Amino acid sequence: MGLTTSLIVIVLLIGVSAFFSMAEISLAASRRLRLSQMADEGNLRAAEVLAVQDQPGSYFTVVQIGLNAVAILGGIVGEGALTPYLAAGLAWFLDPVTAARIGFALSFLLVTGLFVVFADLFPKRVGMIEPERIATRLIGPMRWCMRLLKPLVWVFDTLASGLFRLFGLPVSRDERITPDDILAMAEAGTQAGLLAEQEQQVIENVFELDTRTVESAMTTRERIVYFLLDDDDALIRTRVVEQPHSTYLVCDGHIDKVVGYVDATDLFQRVLRNEPISLQGESGQSLIKKVLVVPDRLTLSEMLGQFRQAHEDFAVIVNEYSLVVGVITLNDVMSTVMGSLVGHDDEEQIVRREDGSWLADGMTPIPDLLRALDLDELPHQGQYDTLAGFLMVMLRRIPRRTDALTWGGWRFEVMDVDSYRIDQVMITRVV
Repeated sequence: MGLTTSLIVIVLLIGVSAFFSMAEISLAASRRLRLSQMADEGNLRAAEVLAVQDQPGSYFTVVQIGLNAVAILGGIVGEGALTPYLAAGLAWFLDPVTAARIGFALSFLLVTGLFVVFADLFPKRVGMIEPERIATRLIGPMRWCMRLLKPLVWVFDTLASGLFRLFGLPVSRDERITPDDILAMAEAGTQAGLLAEQEQQVIENVFELDTRTVESAMTTRERIVYFLLDDDDALIRTRVVEQPHSTYLVCDGHIDKVVGYVDATDLFQRVLRNEPISLQGESGQSLIKKVLVVPDRLTLSEMLGQFRQAHEDFAVIVNEYSLVVGVITLNDVMSTVMGSLVGHDDEEQIVRREDGSWLADGMTPIPDLLRALDLDELPHQGQYDTLAGFLMVMLRRIPRRTDALTWGGWRFEVMDVDSYRIDQVMITRVV
């Protein structure tokens, strides 16, 4: 075989090897979701790729037969074609034996390098860039190769399946998409510039609904604005003006004896009609509505289910002793999901200062705290839902002003306490 013919054969073998390498990596890297979208749009070859992904054994068997056969042929042709010419050139400076050895080594390195670059690295990188498009283009030729090599494929597939059964390995990959997979894809999309950071945060917040309790989003007991049954018209009007809300609790004597709630719109209608406002008698009964009462251990996801089932958007949260611990609205839950995409009437619960420290409200939910401080977890997690709860568990008592503790490279110092309630905590990095 002459040099020209040998070089043409080597080029053809590199092309065949590149074809199989690209076919292998494109099938493995193709995203089923994208292929399903292409198939729904009428791309028949995308449907064929999906079918092969479900049973990829024969496909990869053909790829391996092709790659190994080409590699062996490439070594034989390359050594026989290039070694004599390289050895003859080196014989001008070296003795014939040494020239032949070095010529063989150079021939081996040259052919190997060509195969590594043009038959492996380059085609695989191309296949990784647009795997779905390339997989759909190569599925036709690969189907033809699978039919041509069917006897060999059956032999090797039978042997491989026997080994899988022997070692108890699954014969197909698990295509289920977990929440971690979705979060990882969202993070990758943000890093690639396809998603804004706020959008990624919304996706993370949606999955947190199953772990965050209603206490992390509720209006706490001491901030609840409510009426008593015996409040007179003047008091109700004054409270609505001074503390405007869309919904008000109605209690009998004290906050833990909840009767129901009233809508601010109903009160305004009474005012516009110049009618007196009373929460007692028939007039009061027409204003007061039955309130949804839920336990404090519900998750936000379960809270959404309660709202949907009861056709309500307001609920009272009680603890195991039937004491009111807070109230929550549908808007509170959705604000937790939307995060920074929606505006807040109140100040943020955790704020970064210019020196890199954080000033946080004691009621800051633990997920928000972990996210701000870039921590994976806190000790005894699950025993508390807020920063105040974390400090109480760690200190084993009610924190006082100037109390401090250090954990995870951060120092938590209580700055302000109001009637046992932790108002502000300074969080600084420990150098």
